[in-house]
Amino acid sequence: MTFSAILVAHGAPANPAPQEAAMQALAVRVAMWLPSWKIRGTTLAQVGALDAVVAQLHAPLIYPFFMAEGWFTRTNLPRRLAAAGGENLVQLLPFGTDPALIALMAAAAQGAKSSKGILIAAHGSKVSKTSSQTTYAMVNHLKELGFSPVEAGFVEEAPFLADVARTMREAVCLPFFALRASHVVQDIPEALQSAGFQGETLPPIGEDPRTAQLIAAALTRAVDQ
Repeated sequence: MTFSAILVAHGAPANPAPQEAAMQALAVRVAMWLPSWKIRGTTLAQVGALDAVVAQLHAPLIYPFFMAEGWFTRTNLPRRLAAAGGENLVQLLPFGTDPALIALMAAAAQGAKSSKGILIAAHGSKVSKTSSQTTYAMVNHLKELGFSPVEAGFVEEAPFLADVARTMREAVCLPFFALRASHVVQDIPEALQSAGFQGETLPPIGEDPRTAQLIAAALTRAVDQ
């Protein structure tokens, strides 16, 4: 039996092409771990892209490349899939909620040059608590592994990243984001600069080379159940 999967991210409506290309590249890396599978990557922002990949594959698993459950994963994505003819597809939990991500975050932090704490830069939300709840769960997991101090700062809700960064100027900043979009390339650097942050800033965790293997493992578990 040939299995298939679609990796879906939000994307950037104002400039969808770069993140669409990033998801396609991620699909290629995941397929290296699952050579017998058909893996496709796409975004919700690229017009017609999700419809096209749904039409290409038979009963694909849906892997949300999001950092938390929320409106996009629970409502928008299922609705978009149904409109594309992909009703009743199996949708996995988002990337940011995978228990295996804890070890990946820890490994990324351990590989950093700074040892003066971890500052998790996350999205947050003015209307939903799921983003901050997922972030704080990661903070607690890292503390349980012995990291200290570990704090979270957000782009769109308090405590804001700049405020937290002022108290952790020499920590390593680990962006809790799936893709490199405006928050990662603009908002986070601006917040850290305004705070006088002097520590190392890592790439978003979704860009970690080990992410592809994590996703492949999640897909494998889904079909083995």
